Amino acid sequence: MRTPQPTTTLEDPRIPVQAKLAAAWTGVMFLYAYVDILAFFKPGVVTDILAGVVFEFDISQPLYVLFLTLMAIPIFMIVLSTTLPARANRVTNLIVASVQIPYAAFNVVGGSWTYFYGLGVALEVILLAFILRSAWTWPRTAPSATMPTSPDRETVRAQ
Repeated sequence: MRTPQPTTTLEDPRIPVQAKLAAAWTGVMFLYAYVDILAFFKPGVVTDILAGVVFEFDISQPLYVLFLTLMAIPIFMIVLSTTLPARANRVTNLIVASVQIPYAAFNVVGGSWTYFYGLGVALEVILLAFILRSAWTWPRTAPSATMPTSPDRETVRAQ
């Protein structure tokens, strides 16, 4: 007869805010890319591209610079979310995610495939809302108690 093994609780380590933000921006980046890639399978899209038109715009260097810039935003936010100091990180994520929400919504306006683009936008907005919430609720540390400086002018922290 086997003796039952005691069950153990899985460890649930705290994930740093920076890692959460970088993961969410990675998701946003992949959604941007995959929605664009999947859009190639819509009837007529490749034909229009071969004719020099993307959406309603003529293919040009300025258009492609704009596309690259828009894709670079979440890419750089992955890096910035892991490297900026906390205060700058929080502010940057709040501003950029707030600006990205209307941009994401623009992709569904006037589209004929509203379910497809609507789902893409909804998923992006969910991730952007998570970014906003994570940055807004960034944990704060309590100020440390300090005692007056010692004769050699170094701050002595209370034990």
